[in-house]
Amino acid sequence: MNRRTLHIAHLFPDLLNLYADRGNILTLTQRLRWRGFSVEVHEVTHRDVPRLSAYDLILLGGGSDREQGIVAEYLKGYKAELKAAIEDGLPVLAICGGYQLLGAYYQLPNGEKLPGLDILNMYTSAGVGLPRLIGNVAIETPDAGIVMGFENHGGRTVHEHEPLGKVLHGHGNDGASGFEGVRYHNVWGTYIHGPLLPKNPRLADVVLTTALQYAGVKEPLEPLDDELENQARQAFLKLRMPEVETSVPSL
Repeated sequence: MNRRTLHIAHLFPDLLNLYADRGNILTLTQRLRWRGFSVEVHEVTHRDVPRLSAYDLILLGGGSDREQGIVAEYLKGYKAELKAAIEDGLPVLAICGGYQLLGAYYQLPNGEKLPGLDILNMYTSAGVGLPRLIGNVAIETPDAGIVMGFENHGGRTVHEHEPLGKVLHGHGNDGASGFEGVRYHNVWGTYIHGPLLPKNPRLADVVLTTALQYAGVKEPLEPLDDELENQARQAFLKLRMPEVETSVPSL
């Protein structure tokens, strides 16, 4: 197997790290190193110039409305380049605020629209008087089985793309459609955090497999022993979401 270094860009960790997104970076890097890969994490702040052609995977985390506005304003100069890279297959994991940023806008309760990157055919609005969507969440995904975690968002997201998964417990994109997140090319967008990947090693490996393929590594990932992680997942589901099927197939 080609053991080249995988390059992961953590965009704006100084602004978008509201929901323990560093835990996602740690999970990705450790699961690579356990398999003998080298990995380099590029922490790109709003004072840096992103080098999109140098990255094999991008992580966009969550932040407040203010931080999202700062990031959107900064990234608009790179919007065309980022959109072209995504269309060309660049893997992107976008969580909560980072997910919302991929759409056209986020409309505040007062009617003000914070512009997004307008990469996906998607928008988010926070309606006047509507409650926040908070609590444990579990969804069924086509390629990673049951994905679980925590959600806490006031926005309702609408898009015309494939969802990440079907809601089994919790609210999802809007609390009404029964779907959560988005799956577009090699983009995963989701409101699930807590953080996401330590709770869902199978999804972590789906993301890593896609990033390695984008980097030119075609061989499948060697399996890891995730028995302890799966037992913890099953125990949590049984305690907090007993209506959700607790069988967690191995990758």
